[in-house]
Amino acid sequence: MSQTKITTANTTVGTATGAPGQKPERRPASRILQFIIPLVVSVGLCLAMFRDIDFHSMVEVIRHECNFWWIGLMLAISFLAIIFRALRWGIQLRAVSIRPPLRALIYSIVGTYAVNLVFPRLGEVWRTGYIAYREQSPFSTVFGTMIADRFADLLTVAILTTATFVIARDPLVAFVRTYPQAYNAMLDLATSPFTWSALLIIATAIWLLLTRSKNRHILGLKHFLSGIWQGFAAIARMKGKFRWLLLTLCIWSAYFISFAVAFNAFPMTRQLIHSNGLALPLVCFVLTSISMGIPSNGGIGPYQTTLLFGLLLFLPAGADATQFKTVGAAFGNVMIAAQTLMFILLGLITFALIALGKKNAKKKGIKT
Repeated sequence: MSQTKITTANTTVGTATGAPGQKPERRPASRILQFIIPLVVSVGLCLAMFRDIDFHSMVEVIRHECNFWWIGLMLAISFLAIIFRALRWGIQLRAVSIRPPLRALIYSIVGTYAVNLVFPRLGEVWRTGYIAYREQSPFSTVFGTMIADRFADLLTVAILTTATFVIARDPLVAFVRTYPQAYNAMLDLATSPFTWSALLIIATAIWLLLTRSKNRHILGLKHFLSGIWQGFAAIARMKGKFRWLLLTLCIWSAYFISFAVAFNAFPMTRQLIHSNGLALPLVCFVLTSISMGIPSNGGIGPYQTTLLFGLLLFLPAGADATQFKTVGAAFGNVMIAAQTLMFILLGLITFALIALGKKNAKKKGIKT
């Protein structure tokens, strides 16, 4: 049975087809790029955002205008989303006969966010490995359920984006018109026959390789992909589909409510909600959700940039644009800083509890 062992202090990964504990080939260059590229994106976007904003003025706005009680409420509601997400993933895992306790699932979700702050996208691998090792289950199968989990989020964001376009069409049209060249380039790429021909050729080549090749590495990859598919497809036969859908609604409702609640932290953003209703936080929420797909350290950089852009779409006529940007930047930075601090603290607590659990388990001779 294939396994992946991942601990908080030292990472040991078994290959999909190799023996448990077998160390993979190290690729320092790729690991360095995985760390450097998101860091460059985060720093670059932060520098671009602060180019037209007085940093000292922004700090003064935070000190004198921010009501941190609302930020605290935002974080409390965000934590509910973590619990809902853990419960939802548990339903998918039970469909492939993997039954970790709720606390382990919560540890895995918190650990994902914490690891992603340093190594973007590695958090998903960490949580897969943690559950696979803890439950002595195939890494590929657990990984498949994680992909299904993320696919559900992608589909939810797509639905939200469509709904937002209907509810708040004008601001989103303004967003597209602001970057017409990028929009036209993406449209040309998506409608080009060369794009679809290339995708067809690549898909055919992969299919032939997986179905005809007898190479042991290809066979190992095929076995690994089969495990991923089993984990992904389990969503169709799992019990508790209604509960799964309800938890999906709860997850994203908690995300949105926590986001909307935070607008009360500053007088200007609170006034914007009074003037524009829920269209304002909805547009900003969708833009920031999409921005989380950009490789960065915990969304730092893309999050504040897209949030500020969303606020600027609702800039009142005759308002001081400079002051508006300053407050908007203060709002975005307080939100991302609070979330980052929460995940750092929760991550440290989580890794400490996992380590303590392992220590106690060794004494009692049971698994953690």
